[in-house]
Amino acid sequence: MDTATDSPAARTDRPSRRSSRRIALFAGAYTHIADGVSLTLNRLVDHLEQQGAEVRVFAPTVDDPAIEDHAGTLASVPSLPVPGRSEYRLSLGLTPSVRAALEAFDPTLYHIATPDLLGYHALRRAQSTDTPVVASYHTHFSSYLKYYRLSLLETPVWSYLRSFYNQCQQVYVPTHAMAEVLRGHGIASDLRLWPRGVNTTRFNPDRRSGEWRRAHGIGDDEAVVAFVSRLVWEKGLDVYADVVERLEHQGVPHRSLVVGDGPARTDLEARLPNTTFTGFLDGTELARAYASSDVFLFPSDTETFGNVTLEAMASGLPTVCADAAGSRDLVDDGTTGRLCSPGHVEAFTDAVRTLIVDNARRDRMGTAACKRAQDFTWSAVLNRMSRYYDEVLARHSSSTRPSAPAGVPA
Repeated sequence: MDTATDSPAARTDRPSRRSSRRIALFAGAYTHIADGVSLTLNRLVDHLEQQGAEVRVFAPTVDDPAIEDHAGTLASVPSLPVPGRSEYRLSLGLTPSVRAALEAFDPTLYHIATPDLLGYHALRRAQSTDTPVVASYHTHFSSYLKYYRLSLLETPVWSYLRSFYNQCQQVYVPTHAMAEVLRGHGIASDLRLWPRGVNTTRFNPDRRSGEWRRAHGIGDDEAVVAFVSRLVWEKGLDVYADVVERLEHQGVPHRSLVVGDGPARTDLEARLPNTTFTGFLDGTELARAYASSDVFLFPSDTETFGNVTLEAMASGLPTVCADAAGSRDLVDDGTTGRLCSPGHVEAFTDAVRTLIVDNARRDRMGTAACKRAQDFTWSAVLNRMSRYYDEVLARHSSSTRPSAPAGVPA
């Protein structure tokens, strides 16, 4: 069990008068993994506090977090490592100490970003205190079940998710396609679009570096097929490996590049001995890796939003992705990249091979992808969330305001 305490340096200055927007955010991951969800939530907290809101984050912690300089004040939720996947944590919910911290904070809005035990307890607490509660859908849980041979659980999982999210005033989904999936499973809450943003100052084609390529043994004229993500099999690693192996067998000249780390790395390295593995990269190094590549191949069909796809697009790469909820709203098939049926290795191989050998098409799609990425700025994305919060709080305030006596304006 993890009982790490908050780092005083991570706390932010609080206004002398309490804000009417006191947001309690419940997350399954906030600092212990530097993935798209935790990084997005950190951006949200930072943005809200800059606007004068008070935010308290309730999430599992570890002694050596991947995100040390996190945004906001973090209340540590006791947790256990997931058996066989110790990088993930199972929260133990609102234990007495966590409940005391929550009561002291006295939130005016609950935002639940995880439907686990912590999220369930938070939902019940919000209802018992008549506090409005919203949720965001970050993990496409049912799509993960097949990777753990748990497909028989799909029906009860959707039953629970349906019950959970239908009790929230608003549910924030990253794409229209993901909203349709939830509606198809009977989630009838007020679904609102909350896409992710991209830092186009950091991720852009100008980061391309011949020096970076040469340092990794890549020639100036070699086409690099890149994959960027945590190295876990549910990210489509098997399809990526199949495509690389087929391209090698067919004699298609290219270089394969894998950026990221995770429990599948050792097995993937053994399977792809000719591939360059950089390990985990961030900041300028990550931006340089994207821009110094030529094609982005991301066959994952478990995403709710393709953060890495958007970063690759901003970097000027044509993207070849699974035709699934996480990429369908981003990739304009035939214009900015290609969408292929999930798991269809032959289709992915054909799409990548065409982009490798057709420089003009590759450049044209890369330019279109970069232009498309300009529609996703973080300021617009986060301001949208702030407006959603205000709407919920205003509606709640109106519903709880005492009725005015007859003849007296309300």
